[in-house]
Amino acid sequence: KSKTLLDGRSEQTMPQNPISKKRKFVQDGVLYAELNEMLMHELAEDGYSGVEIRRTPMRTEIIIRATRTREVLGEKGQRIRELTSAVQKRFGFAEGTVEMFAERVHNRGLSAMAQAESLKFKLLGGLQVRRACYGVIRFVMESGALGVEVIVSGKARVQRAKSMKFKSGFLITTGRPAQVFIDKATRHVMMKQGVLGIRLKIMLPHDPEGKNGPKTPFPDTVTILDPKEDKPPVVPTKGDEKAFAAPTMGAPRAMGAAPMYP
Repeated sequence: KSKTLLDGRSEQTMPQNPISKKRKFVQDGVLYAELNEMLMHELAEDGYSGVEIRRTPMRTEIIIRATRTREVLGEKGQRIRELTSAVQKRFGFAEGTVEMFAERVHNRGLSAMAQAESLKFKLLGGLQVRRACYGVIRFVMESGALGVEVIVSGKARVQRAKSMKFKSGFLITTGRPAQVFIDKATRHVMMKQGVLGIRLKIMLPHDPEGKNGPKTPFPDTVTILDPKEDKPPVVPTKGDEKAFAAPTMGAPRAMGAAPMYP
């Protein structure tokens, strides 16, 4: 295509092909996965619990959820500025179009990523697998979770690899509720004898405010409403005698006429 300028010359313009919705979803998913992997390595010791990306026409907001927001921000916000600059260079954002925030996790016992990192550092510190897993399960259940499951796979103490499962409470494993109420996390621990894999699931409770769990109630929840109070009957007073008097039946009937009511 060409357009005519004010001086009579013509300028060739390339046709703009709008990006399809399918390709847009793929790009957003790749950006989230790479950004999550990057922040997971950078903020592993600061209780990193997830990231949220909000796009606006003018800028892109990145919200980092962590248990230690002071360490994420750094002294006078220096560390968060360094992370912002690194994200802009890594993903090709224009200068000044990315803004990062740090949000504190209210209840770290209900964050699967935070508990997986805690279990990882316990194992690296030399604590036994069974003792470390039961400590995490106890803390999660005391924080208000409905259920928790921890699976540790690999060479724990013996030469042959095996998988150990620790579970408490109940968990939903299938259907839409499993996607809403189950928080998952996966970590890998480099031990002397090999690599250990950690898979952790937490069953979140229903929270109408949305702080400790999703606002959506369970599909099998039955709500029993309180019965309404019976209103006392109205007793007529002297001034209301005419209002409560029996209605008149009309003109008197003639002798032998059919009755008005059966």
